[in-house]
Amino acid sequence: MSKLMLVNLKCELMENPIGMDILKPRLSWEIISDKKEMMQSAYQVIVAESEEDLMHEKNVIWNTDVVATDSSINCEYNGPTLKSKQRYYWKVRIWDENNNISNYSSVAFWEMGLLEESDWEAKWISCNIDRANVYKPNNIMEAMTPQQFDDSSFNQCPYLRKEFEISKEVESARIYVTAHGVYDLFLNGNKVNDNLLAPEYNDYDSFIHYQTYDVTKHVSCGENTFGAILGDGWYSGFIGVMSINQQYGEDISLLMQMEIKYSDGTVQKIVSDESFRSATGPLIYSELYKGEKYDARKELVGWNLNGYNDSNWKECLIQNFKKDNLIAFYGEPIRIVKEFKPKSIYTSPKGETIIDLGQVIAGKFRVKLTGKSGMQVSFTCSEITQPNGDFLMNIMGVNKDQKDIYICKDDKEVIYEPRFTYHGFRYIKVEGYEGTFSVDDFTALVISSDLQQNGEFKCSDNRINKLQSNIFWSQRANFISIPTDCPQREKAGWTGDIQVYASTAAFNMGTSAFLSRWMKSVETEQLEDGQIPMIVPYMKDYSTLVAQSMGTHSSAGWGDACIIVPWVLYNTYGNKRALEDNYHVMKKWVAYIERTASENIIDVKGEMTPERKERQKYLWNTGFHFGDWLAPSLTINEAGEIDMHRSAFLSKDVVAPCFYAYSTELMSKIANILNQKTDEVYYKELNQKIRKAFADEYISEDGTIQGGFQGIYVLALEMNLVPENLKLKVVQKLVDLIEGNGYKLDTGFLSIPFLLDVLYDNGHKDIAYILLFQTECPSWLYEVEKGATTIWEAWQAIKPDGEPTNVSYNHYAFGCVGDFIYRRIGGIQNTEVAYKHISIQPDFECGLTSAETSYKSVHGLISVQWELKDKKVDVKVKVPGNTRATVILPGIREEIGSGEYQYQCSI
Repeated sequence: MSKLMLVNLKCELMENPIGMDILKPRLSWEIISDKKEMMQSAYQVIVAESEEDLMHEKNVIWNTDVVATDSSINCEYNGPTLKSKQRYYWKVRIWDENNNISNYSSVAFWEMGLLEESDWEAKWISCNIDRANVYKPNNIMEAMTPQQFDDSSFNQCPYLRKEFEISKEVESARIYVTAHGVYDLFLNGNKVNDNLLAPEYNDYDSFIHYQTYDVTKHVSCGENTFGAILGDGWYSGFIGVMSINQQYGEDISLLMQMEIKYSDGTVQKIVSDESFRSATGPLIYSELYKGEKYDARKELVGWNLNGYNDSNWKECLIQNFKKDNLIAFYGEPIRIVKEFKPKSIYTSPKGETIIDLGQVIAGKFRVKLTGKSGMQVSFTCSEITQPNGDFLMNIMGVNKDQKDIYICKDDKEVIYEPRFTYHGFRYIKVEGYEGTFSVDDFTALVISSDLQQNGEFKCSDNRINKLQSNIFWSQRANFISIPTDCPQREKAGWTGDIQVYASTAAFNMGTSAFLSRWMKSVETEQLEDGQIPMIVPYMKDYSTLVAQSMGTHSSAGWGDACIIVPWVLYNTYGNKRALEDNYHVMKKWVAYIERTASENIIDVKGEMTPERKERQKYLWNTGFHFGDWLAPSLTINEAGEIDMHRSAFLSKDVVAPCFYAYSTELMSKIANILNQKTDEVYYKELNQKIRKAFADEYISEDGTIQGGFQGIYVLALEMNLVPENLKLKVVQKLVDLIEGNGYKLDTGFLSIPFLLDVLYDNGHKDIAYILLFQTECPSWLYEVEKGATTIWEAWQAIKPDGEPTNVSYNHYAFGCVGDFIYRRIGGIQNTEVAYKHISIQPDFECGLTSAETSYKSVHGLISVQWELKDKKVDVKVKVPGNTRATVILPGIREEIGSGEYQYQCSI
């Protein structure tokens, strides 16, 4: 009899989450067996309100009994309505294909948060301190022009405290908390939250996340003290490209409710109210983009401990903010995910003291220093230096300083770490320090949403390994609360960036909860007419700027993220709820496209026949779009200078209809999955009309496509817009363009995800690999050979002559090639939703001699290792329990189940 083990029990793909408000949480488990080809045939899940009841199977609130299915993921809870603050314990057992039964799993749990508005007894409180005025530049140029801002332009960070007494034995204690702004919490001097910048980035006008903390270990019988520090954060700090503050509100505030359950069953609540007191302290300001100023001479020693004299502190003010928009935080929080020592410290030709981390990161630093009272030390962060080593601030704009300032109070050694800020940087310029630093005095603190690493790839070519590392580092740096474009200039949720990168992101990390949470903002930010903003959350800064400069709020390939991202979540994790929850958003978006395309018909060159006018209804070629953004040749103007918007105007008219076709094709598939049969037929027919209109309008009989740039051929082929009789000609036109460009890519944001696959699938995988291994600009390995440690915003961020440009050196979008590397070279391809079936088909003709690839799917670990010697290939494959795979190797095609396998073949 085979041995069956159930491991990695997850609720909503999270381990033992607390403070949830999902009323039908989904349960998943992985299966380990000592027998090959193991498949689940049935399961039984049992849920109870106490661990003891679960173990003895009494007072059970939900028992599925035996459910005949091979599904081990997303088992939806369907018992009695879940209750606020209740913890639920669960276990599972399964039957295999031979009806062998496993033991029950170990016990797992989830815990609910505050489910009703009436559960909140706490009051919103703010601090009685003066607030800075709002800054409103008149235009983008003003916002990019350096200006002088003194300390009074920014807000001090308030400190709050309250003492309370515990007189009985404590069984458990929870804090439910959120803020307009960001917060850190303390109980009896101990920091409660290991997460950073909570409650993170919210669409504050629609909802605010609250967090739940188990603080049982931090309270004790007798006197206790609660403390909090608040910062402006995204709510009222200087954010966005125009650096406007107070975009969601003026006053930062706190909402906190602590519930202490005693062993005798009684409950005590400590809630934020007018009894809390506040003061300002050493944090002169702590801004997400600008940085922080900390005056240690103003430290409040013992402020979060019992017995502190707060008689000079002021009473907090009650604010009448609503509570019906509070929702439980979902997913992995922002944390420090890695710490390391800098690579070196050196003196530049200018005489500057510069710390080189050796790696571009998003995060902050910890430093050990000593200085006399009043000594002011500044730490300015940047991603790049001049070729000679001099410091270079590559990020332009108002209040994008990325500078942290520490003012010493005495000559004692201290440890300083900025609190409510983070930077995108590799280099730190130190000014004002009268001592000397060593590498050991600094620690780099990498911050990111704490997503599990799911994928790994390494191979015989260290340049490709470095590319994979660069992709991963850029994802880590830009998956901070939301999927951002960059961690320094904007920190904004550009929708186009994440839709092109979502598949690669899911290979690298577990993105289900992270992207599902962001999709909530996509839903609430959707405009009444159906537009999906180019940036989500859509802060007022961007709303005004985009509308004024572009005459629209959305763009093809950007707004389509509302369809593409849920589609990736469904295929990767079996997350059908991502489709269900966002289906109305998708329909509204496509309706906007359809209406805009049919009502805003432009005069096109040439004869406007009735037939041609009719097909214009299906060509979304009006208004502003970003087109194939940052396609290299399209960004260079007649003077040879970089003009980032030029690619938009030269490519938008033909790129936008491609995404109209792509989204309607996806909508037909999604409607089928959701059993929306009428919609399925409608979108399928609409897609056919778009395809025909595109071919008739833009594709010539010789295979030429209007626009004539690489990206449009890639998109037309990928999105099934090329009639079968013209496909060979269109493919050849693409090949001709690549050959004529010296076998270098010339693709932008929207076409780059498909470039290599289009070549691969149309008989030109040799050219796909030439592009992948190309080292001349523009190419992925050009960046690697120029010393990149992350993915650049623009292919030519550092020019061939070594001159650096003022762009971001940390944008993940062009890193979407990682998906191709995992699938084609690594050979792991998802052929049934959630990797229930896998195709194992590594490409030994890729130019490498070995590769090791692994991916932690929701069913378990998939791995492929191969090594080529003398035209013989040794292959090792691992397939997780409850899945099947097709192994396709030269001369071998085999259907296998779970287990470990070895093969040898000749090429």
